[in-house]
Amino acid sequence: MKLHKIIASGLGTGYAPVAPGTAGSVLGIILLWFLNNVLNKLGVSLLFVLVFNSLVIIFVLFSGVWSIKKVHKVWEHDAGKIVIDEIVGVWIAAFAVSLKWEYYLFALVLFRFFDIFKPLGIRKFDKLKTDWSVMLDDVLAGIYSLIVLQCLIYFNIV
Repeated sequence: MKLHKIIASGLGTGYAPVAPGTAGSVLGIILLWFLNNVLNKLGVSLLFVLVFNSLVIIFVLFSGVWSIKKVHKVWEHDAGKIVIDEIVGVWIAAFAVSLKWEYYLFALVLFRFFDIFKPLGIRKFDKLKTDWSVMLDDVLAGIYSLIVLQCLIYFNIV
């Protein structure tokens, strides 16, 4: 159970006394920035980075849902301590952006906007009250953030 609490709480960031979802999202964006910097310094191809990031997102998505299912036995549904969904969501938001810190910051801000306000069907997932819905509302928030961020980058707004 301890491992599942560590995973679900985003290495403990979910225990932050204020804004645990934001704390988890910040951890997520820092981890992705670090990972992509390492891959960049290794000189791997962009295709490798995209495939690797995709596999990491999928792995953490499934292991996160597994941990969410386990901690739901002792924590309330979608407890504030559960932030692995924010980590996956912000990784999706920053998927395939260049290593400019501004892009990662915008991905974080956009993701938190969509995650907090839950527009465009996100709230429907949130209301389902299943182990998967805890994760999927943040996945959708990440997808919306990714679309908006890519548009902002394409039109040279950021």
